[in-house]
Amino acid sequence: MPIELTKQESADLVYSLQRFFRDELEVDLNDMRAKFVLDFIQKEIAPFAYNQGVKDSQTYLQGRIEDLPAMCFEEGLMYWRTGKR
Repeated sequence: MPIELTKQESADLVYSLQRFFRDELEVDLNDMRAKFVLDFIQKEIAPFAYNQGVKDSQTYLQGRIEDLPAMCFEEGLMYWRTGKR
């Protein structure tokens, strides 16, 4: 599933890439080059982060589902044990 960015997100990321390259690497990127870098990152690197996020979510949800009986258990026949009639 490809990651779709809004125009604003894309513009913000292009700016961030330009700033990173300028401040950290002392390389000036024009808008087109920064967009190429962003496209490369989206196609080559982002899927690894996306897939790890899916795996992490699956692990978390499986843990919650396995614990569901303990979390949602309600003892029956409690009327006489509580002393309330």
